[in-house]
Amino acid sequence: MIVHVDMDAFYASVEVRDNPTLKGKPVAVGGSPQGRGVICAANYEARKFGIHSAMPSAHAIRLCKNLVFLPVNMQKYIDVSSKIRDIFYRYTPEVEPLSLDEAFLDVDGSKKLFGSAIEIGHAIKNDIQNELNLTASVGIAQNKYVAKVASDINKPNGFLYIEPGKESQFLDPLPINRLWGIGKASEKRFHEFSLNSIKDIRQSNVQDLETEFGKQGRKVWYLANGIDTRSVESERKAKSISHETTFSQDISDIHALTAILINLTESVASRLRHKQIKCRTVILKLRLADFSRVTRSRTLLEATDITSEIWNTAKSLLQQFYQSENHSLRLIGVGAGGLKKTSEQNQKDLFAEETSSMTNIDKVTDKINAKYGDKIIHRARTTPKNN
Repeated sequence: MIVHVDMDAFYASVEVRDNPTLKGKPVAVGGSPQGRGVICAANYEARKFGIHSAMPSAHAIRLCKNLVFLPVNMQKYIDVSSKIRDIFYRYTPEVEPLSLDEAFLDVDGSKKLFGSAIEIGHAIKNDIQNELNLTASVGIAQNKYVAKVASDINKPNGFLYIEPGKESQFLDPLPINRLWGIGKASEKRFHEFSLNSIKDIRQSNVQDLETEFGKQGRKVWYLANGIDTRSVESERKAKSISHETTFSQDISDIHALTAILINLTESVASRLRHKQIKCRTVILKLRLADFSRVTRSRTLLEATDITSEIWNTAKSLLQQFYQSENHSLRLIGVGAGGLKKTSEQNQKDLFAEETSSMTNIDKVTDKINAKYGDKIIHRARTTPKNN
């Protein structure tokens, strides 16, 4: 069985937990409404006003004048995410993180130790609540797709188990936008063929769907029938260090994406230095609105753990991706590959003086953040530019 765990309004919930005076108030995490800020996350009190991630902050404040804005503190969320992941590993080594706040777990090999998938799901929810004072929603099913949909149905603090053989009964009444790969544009086209619910897709002829919609037609037919053969891909043998985040609403604003990317880059570089590792390859990971995955990478002349070098490369890869057309993203991440122990990097750098200066800046930044708290100091580009 597959367990999908999804934290509830993760960034905002962490901020409210750490500042109890915010409890019950509408809270949003993101850029300032005075500039080109974009909402990265909103708690459920804010969502009652129609506020959601990817919304311009200036528009959000018009919807709710009492909205509390907080800056993105990515390192804090990464640290909390690490603790959540530690809880997952208590119950199974087969963990596939999708982002900081959600993951798939294959628990078939853990039943003799911890009981049924339902018992494991409840145990994980309870551990997260008791140890971290946060809530998570859990979906359990025979495959990844159904488990993920199940976790989203009763948010926040939801729990739903889909019994094997009951997938169609669960999926049939849901609208077709619950199917992976159907965005706003394709949803409208499906509606033109009177395909409005997942049941409508399931009862359609798969060849007809493929004729009208290409490969997407066949893919959504399989999902509508509750068929998903993908296995959980554990990160146990990972050969890279990466951080990524998934948005509840697609984001296309490159200024907002750039601000998020620098936060992720700072965290990756900090981990490299902490582990005394350097990387030769910088990796940009994207998931588009249709759930297709895009990976771009660039190999550096010299292995590095310097934030500015990794950041300049990651930013360049993102800008190149956006040169031809605007894209809506569901996920963005940055990774470091080609890892080497720092002691292995002995070749003399032609720009040693400049490199030493950047290294010293990073060391001072790490030291200050370690002493005084997460992200007390960070790069100015973390906040989107004002115009």
